[in-house]
This record gives sequence, structure tokens and C-alpha cells, in this order.
Amino acid sequence: MSKNIRPVFSEMLSQADKEKLLQQHARCIWFTGLSGSGKSTLALALERELYNSQFKTAILDGDNIRSGINSDLGFSENERYENIRRIAEINKLFIQNGIITINAFISPTTPMRQLVCDKVGKENFILIYTQASLEICESRDTKGFYKKARLGEMNDFTGISSSFEEPSNAHLVLDTGIKSIQDCLTELMLHILPLIKIEE
Repeated sequence: MSKNIRPVFSEMLSQADKEKLLQQHARCIWFTGLSGSGKSTLALALERELYNSQFKTAILDGDNIRSGINSDLGFSENERYENIRRIAEINKLFIQNGIITINAFISPTTPMRQLVCDKVGKENFILIYTQASLEICESRDTKGFYKKARLGEMNDFTGISSSFEEPSNAHLVLDTGIKSIQDCLTELMLHILPLIKIEE
């Protein structure tokens, strides 16, 4: 770190101060899974459900982030890692300010997901695995990415030319290949509410 950089973290109001004001526990809710497994769909549904329950949230989605703050990054292994590192730092800032942050990112490797956990703190990290077979995800190919990857028009595409490591330590596994979005959302809320609600 440059000698000219002097962080003032110790002088800022704490996460606990912000949580008390907002009446919620800030958490990083992290959806991981193949493209087409339902990450974004569930993240958006969860955002609305929490909003209706008076929780304050922010949502970060892969396509949105890559069209903005990370538009300078490609899809090589190093660039994917940097993409997740930046997102983890954004999460850390939101959590320090008491905000529940909902994330939808393929994040295909264990080290990537561990990076996020280490950055935000294990106590703040909730890993959700949207599990669906490659065949099911490919059948939902609304963006046409799998087709392009099969034709060799997209390199380093997870599930086709790049591997996905299934998480062995997910806090919740949602079988989106079989269960409806509503059933997954119900299961998700049952898991998350006790972790974010401050009991009066």
C-alpha cells in the first residue's frame, strides 16, 4: 500500500451501528451455478420478496457488472478472478453500511468463492448453489451463449470449454432443474430470514 494512502476505516461508524439503524443484519447472499441455472431469476425474486418485507438490499448481477464497473475485463482465468475480487470488495462496502447484498455470478471455482468469503467475512457470507444439469441449462439458452460456445464462437464458456466446480460447502442447494422458482424462493426465504432479521 502506498504511504500516501491512509484508510479511515477505524473512524467510520461500524457495521453494527448501520444494522441497528436499518434493523437488519447485513449479509452477502451469493448465488453460484451454471449459466441458465436460475441465479438471476432467483436473485430478482428474492430482491422483491425482501423489499416487500421492508429489508434494504442491493443486487449485483454478472451482466450488469460486466457492462459497467468491470467492462474492461475479459474472460480469461485471471480476468475472471479479478472480476470476482472487485465484486467482493463492493460487497464488503455494502455490508459495512448495513445493506443486504444479493449476488448472481457463475463464479465457477472454489478459490473464487472462497475469495468472496474471505473478503466479506465468513459470518456474512451465504452461498446458494442453483443446481441444474448442463442439459437443462442448455435447453434454457435464452441468450444463445451455449449455441455460440458449441460453435466455437465463445471461448472459456463455463460448462462447455471451461469447467465448473460444484461447491461442497454451499449453505443451501436449490435444485432448479426440478423445483419451480416459487418453491425455490420459499425454501430460500426460510433459510435466509433467520440470518438477516433482528429480533426485537
